[in-house]
Amino acid sequence: MAIMPWRARGGGAQNGSMKTNDTIDGAPTMLAISQDAHGSPEVLTEVRIPRPSPGPSQILVSVRAAGINPTDWKHRAHRLFLDRFPLVLGWDVSGVVEEVGYGVTLFKPGDEVFGMLPYPHGVGSHAEFVTGPARAFAHKPAGIDHVQAGALPLAALTAHQALVDTAGVASGQRVLVHAAAGGVGHLAVQIAKAHGAYVIGTASAPKHDFLRGIGADEVIDYRSVDFAEAVRDVDVVLDPLSGDTRARSLDVLRPGGTLVSFLPGGSPEEAEKAARLGVRVETMLVEADHAGMTAIADLVEKGALRAHVEASFPLAEAAKRTSSARPGT
Repeated sequence: MAIMPWRARGGGAQNGSMKTNDTIDGAPTMLAISQDAHGSPEVLTEVRIPRPSPGPSQILVSVRAAGINPTDWKHRAHRLFLDRFPLVLGWDVSGVVEEVGYGVTLFKPGDEVFGMLPYPHGVGSHAEFVTGPARAFAHKPAGIDHVQAGALPLAALTAHQALVDTAGVASGQRVLVHAAAGGVGHLAVQIAKAHGAYVIGTASAPKHDFLRGIGADEVIDYRSVDFAEAVRDVDVVLDPLSGDTRARSLDVLRPGGTLVSFLPGGSPEEAEKAARLGVRVETMLVEADHAGMTAIADLVEKGALRAHVEASFPLAEAAKRTSSARPGT
């Protein structure tokens, strides 16, 4: 998980906000990382574009840090959900409210906020400023900085919505998290523990100490152990891998259990098997969510949730760094 703390150009920080003196046709501008085609990191360029203004129910955020997730480099390289150009990527954001649009009551200028822009079409946080629905944000926890806060939204919301909203995880349940040392995985381990679950994670051996340190009760080296043989009677499986892992995960669920996958998959045979075993299979796409962000902020404030940040770097280095954002880091 990598984070980009933006550094203002052409001016310094004033009253907690990034300012620039450059204009286009008299209107204020901002720096952003943009692309005009899909491809390798070389398609990303630093550009100056008009600064957005908040519409009704929106806020304008002066970006202090924005996360890079695997979905960013996938959208950079391929036509997935987004086919418009020029394209500014980025869904994670932590920053300071610069302006509020008509009807906004949750925030005021100067408030520190963090959140995930509506996925997938609300993209655009790899810039000095970004607008988004006010209810996609929550107040940033006071105990963490913007880099930590910018690392959380997309991955933590994915884990929270999968475990809490979709699977209804409860105290005493057994939860299996695949790729548990990854961006979503390591946050899912902590969220499941915070809800009283017994957590089993799959990861390579060098990651086991890290996972135990954040609360995993049991860790499986997927390179040397077949999880389908080692685990039984699981209530919830989180699967960011799909494919064979998804298919074999059905066998470890107890009747009434739930498998939540984050990637497309499934087949008539899978549906038939799930029905025979008495288990539920759900494929989930993360959604912007004020209540979810507030719940994440509460866990952070209680010391129950913290993101592992792989690296941080300035906006100008985004093109070469985006290629290193990998799942499972």
